[in-house]
Amino acid sequence: MADVALARIPLVRAPSTAPVSVPTEPFVKWVGGKRRLLPQLEPLMPAGVERRRHVEPFVGGGAFFFARAPQNALLCDVNPSLVSTYEAVRDDVDAVIRALGALARRHGKERYYAVRERYNAARTGERPASQSSTAAMFIYLNKTCFNGLHRVNRKGEFNVPMGRYKNPRILDVDRLRSASAALRSAEITCEGFEGLLRSAKPGDFVYLDPPYEPVSRTASFTNYAKDGFSQDDQRRLRDVYAALDRRGCKLMLSNSDVPFIRELYAEWKIDVVQAARAVNSDASARGKVAEVVVRNY
Repeated sequence: MADVALARIPLVRAPSTAPVSVPTEPFVKWVGGKRRLLPQLEPLMPAGVERRRHVEPFVGGGAFFFARAPQNALLCDVNPSLVSTYEAVRDDVDAVIRALGALARRHGKERYYAVRERYNAARTGERPASQSSTAAMFIYLNKTCFNGLHRVNRKGEFNVPMGRYKNPRILDVDRLRSASAALRSAEITCEGFEGLLRSAKPGDFVYLDPPYEPVSRTASFTNYAKDGFSQDDQRRLRDVYAALDRRGCKLMLSNSDVPFIRELYAEWKIDVVQAARAVNSDASARGKVAEVVVRNY
């Protein structure tokens, strides 16, 4: 399911610095990001959510986490490059800023494809690079590639072409520093959603935002990890949801409003929200689409 085996990567714990209490915004673009949907999601959160540990097993761009700025969080994702980037921004944001600044000053087509090649070589170990340098390459590619997509081929290589941006904002120092402060309250780990069966605790607020079930053949985009996200994965996720419900976690899950998902979660409360979607090969399928929010409270 991921572009590496789902063995748990050793946790690097955050420095013992006081948590940030002001919201910030994601420093990477991510397909399916929840920034615009937050006004509809926030009223659906459980009572006393501010006193609960915030857990996200599909953190992606982290819009929900950064908007909430919780004082205690567990953030997970199966994308090892994304997880490593979060760790680098949390633990050594100055080094990331220096490396990203050097890339931003010389942005162009030749630079983009050279960085993409070097980034892939660093990920495979062919040309090792420091965590902060690799994170800077990840952010640079994310800010300058087509539509901010993170897509890998069957070899696990990032293969998105350069986007057509006139003046992309590659380096945002204030946002990176704010994100670094917010991430100091979080444990960050690279593992699949089934890891929640080990790590989730009664009373946790768990927000699950998996790759969505396609609403049509052309709408499918689940290959942010090498092996995509199948209907069998959706069923396994439902089983984890049921187990966490029995454990006493407060659960909120987002997905497409399609019959398959409604059937999977029929025993829980289902709300409908309207989300803007721009990534689709069929332009007529872009725009406002219905999504479900499944809650166990």
